[in-house]
Order: sequence, then C-alpha cells, then structure tokens
Amino acid sequence: MAKIQFAFGEISVAKVLMYSTAVCPYCVRAEQLLKRKGVQEIEKIRVDLQPELRAEMMGKTGRRTVPQIYINGEYVGGYDDLAALDHAGGLDKLLAKSGLN
Repeated sequence: MAKIQFAFGEISVAKVLMYSTAVCPYCVRAEQLLKRKGVQEIEKIRVDLQPELRAEMMGKTGRRTVPQIYINGEYVGGYDDLAALDHAGGLDKLLAKSGLN
C-alpha cells in the first residue's frame, strides 16, 4: 500500500492512478479492464489539459503515450502492459495485494 504523510501521521492508501487524455481509446480500454476487475476508483491525470503533467509523466515513465498506469504506487505501464499482466495472471494478484478488488 502507498503511504501518505499527514500532520497527524501516516495512512495507507490503495489506488489506481492513470495518466490519460480525453480522446484515448486505450485509456478507455484500460479503465474498462480495471472496472471489470473490481476497481472502484481511478484517479485520472489529464495530460491534454495540463501539458506540464505530460512532461512529469515522461520523466517518471520514460514514455510519452497514454495511458500510463500506476497501481498503488507501482508502475504498470500502458494498456498493452496492463492487458499482458492480466493475461499472465499478475493483475489479479497485484490488485488483491493492494486491496483494490
């Protein structure tokens, strides 16, 4: 689980973060796959609305395409990476470990 520091202490937070754009069929497919797996909430960072966040994404991932997906702070990759992880049985394990499904 990801840890977030507050003034009163640290809490654990399980979440999915996805860099995306408004017109991105692979973003839609990634979201559909995650929802089918039981993920309730996906935090989306719209890089088309805030270009400086695309630069941040590229710096973190080394990639410029969307989606770029993190599950509980762990970098998964793009849609193809997410689908391959699912096909290999790793997505269910990662989501279960994170408490997201």
